[in-house]
Amino acid sequence: MISLVNPIIGPEEQAAVMAVLESRQLAQGPRVAEFEERFAAYCGVRHGIAVSSGTMALWLALLAYEIGPGDEVITTPFSFIATANSILYTGATPVFVDIDPETFNIDPAQVEAAITPRTKAIMPVHLYGLPSDMEHLGDIARRHNLALIEDACQAHGAAIDERRVGSFGAGCFSFYATKNMTTGEGGIITTDDDAVADRARLLRAHGMRVRYYHERLGFNFRMTDMQAAIGLVQLGRLPELTRRRQANAAFLMEMLAGVDGLILPRTPAGYEHVYHQFTIRVPFERDAFRKALADRGVGSEVYYPVPISDQDVYRERGYQPFMPMSQAASREVLSLPVHPALQPEDLHQIVNAVCGALAEVGAPALATV
Repeated sequence: MISLVNPIIGPEEQAAVMAVLESRQLAQGPRVAEFEERFAAYCGVRHGIAVSSGTMALWLALLAYEIGPGDEVITTPFSFIATANSILYTGATPVFVDIDPETFNIDPAQVEAAITPRTKAIMPVHLYGLPSDMEHLGDIARRHNLALIEDACQAHGAAIDERRVGSFGAGCFSFYATKNMTTGEGGIITTDDDAVADRARLLRAHGMRVRYYHERLGFNFRMTDMQAAIGLVQLGRLPELTRRRQANAAFLMEMLAGVDGLILPRTPAGYEHVYHQFTIRVPFERDAFRKALADRGVGSEVYYPVPISDQDVYRERGYQPFMPMSQAASREVLSLPVHPALQPEDLHQIVNAVCGALAEVGAPALATV
């Protein structure tokens, strides 16, 4: 079975972890500081604040902007639930607006219509590795004096006109095991805002600047030096891993172009897609199609089968959304393997499996390759 994900961890990562263990400096030490500096430079910003997970990065970024009870944050319902849950953690209210069906990202026109006097921030998601429309979202945020918090958890290295995500507002990245680069678990906030960075660092470590002197209620969101050591190696690998993802995606795009019944990913001009996922739309018999792929040895996954606003935890809070684009996407999206460990024979097998599965469920398909 060709798996949907395959983290690339090798001797360099192992050696980096062993070096930390031998140093006896395990938590929030020099490797974390180096990783913060290098990742911030990679994104083109002054500050990186490493934390224990991508979810904590989102939560901490909101707190660093002093968002809390009574405030509203506009975001997308078509994402992993951590996006919206991080808003709930602060006591603020997520306000959902629908997506652009071509990019799966938040629709800026609907964002502006959803702004109220209580709105304090916009939280777009760079879903599947494709940047949101940051030009329009940034303009909206500036005109309404709103914070812009980027959920970039799937988009390490993605860019618009060579400007990397995580530099348009406060960027929040995840280094979970399945991401384009990993520390096993972990996250980071990137920002050029000195005050936001200062508050995030303070809150990350129990509200301390000086050990055992606590200025305000804080948390333990710290990253370990073992995680950061892995991250430093992975960051060095990231350009090559991204190139391989993009090459794999280009092959799939070329071989599946024109296949009746499939809608392939779309990347706007000037945008760099880093293909955390290669997500197609199957507007017919998706579950049968997915089973037929599995029967042919190709793994796949649905990201996401239920919009956040339709989840029980949000229904219980009174959400009764009408999000037709997100709801339609949840019925049709399917992610195919695109990870950098794929070999040429794997890519041919994926294309052949797609064509065979389409034929099996009654849709037209190309000849096998």
